[in-house]
Amino acid sequence: MEFDRTIIITGGAGFIGSHVVRLFVNKYPEYKIINLDKLTYAGNLANLKDVEDKPNYQFIKADICDYETIKEIISTNNVTGIIHLAAESHVDRSIVDPFTFARTNVMGTLSLLQAARVFWEPQGWAGRRFYHISTDEVYGALELTKPEGDPSAKECGGGPFGDDFFTESTKYQPHSPYSAAKASSDHFVRAYHDTYGMPTLVTNCSNNYGPFQFPEKLIPLFINNIRHRRPLPVYGKGENVRDWLYVEDHARAIDIIFHEGKIGETYNIGGFNEWKNIDLIKVLIKTTDRLLGRPEGSDDDLITFVTDRKGHDMRYAIDSTKLKEELGWEPSLQFEEGIEKTVKWYLEHQDWLDNVTSGDYMKYYEEMYK
Repeated sequence: MEFDRTIIITGGAGFIGSHVVRLFVNKYPEYKIINLDKLTYAGNLANLKDVEDKPNYQFIKADICDYETIKEIISTNNVTGIIHLAAESHVDRSIVDPFTFARTNVMGTLSLLQAARVFWEPQGWAGRRFYHISTDEVYGALELTKPEGDPSAKECGGGPFGDDFFTESTKYQPHSPYSAAKASSDHFVRAYHDTYGMPTLVTNCSNNYGPFQFPEKLIPLFINNIRHRRPLPVYGKGENVRDWLYVEDHARAIDIIFHEGKIGETYNIGGFNEWKNIDLIKVLIKTTDRLLGRPEGSDDDLITFVTDRKGHDMRYAIDSTKLKEELGWEPSLQFEEGIEKTVKWYLEHQDWLDNVTSGDYMKYYEEMYK
């Protein structure tokens, strides 16, 4: 079967990656979509059961740090586009094991860039795109200047917890090994554009939530803990503020930017949707209790304040004005609606959640791909 173009999506078995793979496979039957994933603990092919038999979908198990293998995959499949999501992304893990984060996030990105350049450059850059997905954490932290702000406020001219936002021109000030590794990878992508003329795009996104997120992250972890009546560990006093975006809205933004974004540009993706951690957790408890048929407030006692994380940034907030004005993207869901959908999904997919938390899915992949 002939395809108009072949696109590699790295980390396509992960949380955000699986949503991007699904969107592209279903929306663009004329594209061949290669899901390239190492299948670490955060990669799960069960996330893509609904598209695994599509004629324009292919899964390849590979490590992005394996330069020779990546180079062969790109050339053999005549790859014309790369959407790079594969990364180690959990801050707590990066504090314990920074070397793994540097290897995957920095050297893995460099391996992809060089392999793509070696194949693309002799043929000319026309029709090629290397799209690198990054994080708002590379910018460091914003001050919490409105601690009593209304978390439901969504004012583009100023947020409920402060009047400043991260923009595309904000200075990089990473504070964790994770964000430092992502910042380095961002710089390599831009360097390949400036040095070699590679057609690159970079986006920095706020916190994502939604179905298929690995349950070490706050929202799925707490939904599962509420379900089982386990403690809800909250760093410090729960005052840290994050900007939240429903994962399918992020996937839509990636689609638009990949096809219409200006080469060499950076776009910030966020929802103007700031919440204090403690307020978010209370909404999760209320929503989960209601959907489980429990009396409101019956699980409030699960909140357990623990020692704050090292280097814990106080506030992140993304300004997506450039993306909205230039490409017409904006979030489609209000946060309350997104949380309702998310909690329902995890409660209705307890088999998926139990399989992931038990680690059984990893044993299956280790046997299949040994």
